[in-house]
Amino acid sequence: MKLAGAATLVAAVCFGWATEAAEVAPDQVKFEDNMVAASLTDAPGNPEEGAKVFVNRSLGNCLACHVVKSLGKEQFHGNVAPALDGAATRWKTEELRAIVADSKKVFGEQTVMPGFYSMEVGDNVRKDLVGKPILTAQQVEDVVAYLATLKE
Repeated sequence: MKLAGAATLVAAVCFGWATEAAEVAPDQVKFEDNMVAASLTDAPGNPEEGAKVFVNRSLGNCLACHVVKSLGKEQFHGNVAPALDGAATRWKTEELRAIVADSKKVFGEQTVMPGFYSMEVGDNVRKDLVGKPILTAQQVEDVVAYLATLKE
């Protein structure tokens, strides 16, 4: 019986039958010294997917507030928040993860940046987002992986 179980596991991995990566629930994210040391998922972040989330107006919509020169082809860069060119030089990966997951725990309640992986997203929340985070744990890891490529 054990051999059959092992064979099933090998087949699941080889043929893509494996379940999705394990995720840390939003209320279980551990913030310490303005950092989140542990990944929110057991899958690595994908910088290409992170860039897509970053510019997507229905997801991250990061360009509404931030400028990134390498994304110059994208429209409507905001100037409300700091430019993110060199973000990987200014912040550690663990700090970037904390900022994206819940910026209010890093910068304080006065920041206009939402907590993208928090259940406390503020007032006047879009009806489809009530009771759930804006981004998934994997999307947070992808955005962090993208931001980690922005070096000066």
